[in-house]
Amino acid sequence: MCNLYKLRRSAEEIAHLFGASARPGANFADEVYPGYSGLVVAEGEARAMTWGFPLERTGKRGKPLKPKAVTNAREDKLHTSFWRSSFASRRCLIPVTAWAEAEGPAGRMMRTWYAVRGLETFAVAGVWRPTASWGDSYAMVMVDGSHHMADVHDRMPVIVPASDWEAWQHGSPEEAFALCRTWQVPLEVERTAERWASRPATVQCGQLL
Repeated sequence: MCNLYKLRRSAEEIAHLFGASARPGANFADEVYPGYSGLVVAEGEARAMTWGFPLERTGKRGKPLKPKAVTNAREDKLHTSFWRSSFASRRCLIPVTAWAEAEGPAGRMMRTWYAVRGLETFAVAGVWRPTASWGDSYAMVMVDGSHHMADVHDRMPVIVPASDWEAWQHGSPEEAFALCRTWQVPLEVERTAERWASRPATVQCGQLL
């Protein structure tokens, strides 16, 4: 499950790469955490949205709690009520330089980064929707992990090659679902000594649904 990724390009560069326009004032960091802003390409625009669909929660006495960010959608759950309308009519592309997974023993996990060999920026399949809590929000679509990362995690984002960008965004749900497959090309793997827990203290941990 991906709960951290980075993008090392500007909104203008992404707009040019994806043949989109750049919405003015897109504000996002180069490392993206659940519940924070990231850049997506949707409806012909490169624009900032909040990473994660807000999952409303209540405490033991019925008091509302801060929503939890559901950052990842399993491909076999896309037809369930939580994701159905977004998958049917609001699919987007998420530009990514690399995504991270936690590797190592509990309490001492480090960041291991994965990228597509030969590409400075690649596209991950996403869905989005307007929300009352966080405005427009998006989530990544996940599939079974490839054997290149099997020793770290059993799930990975759906990587969409450039030849399929149009089909993912504007094709039928059946055409889009056919693109939800495991990436088989070797990945670039960067193991680091950077602690996984080095993240903003206010981040709500992401969730796969």
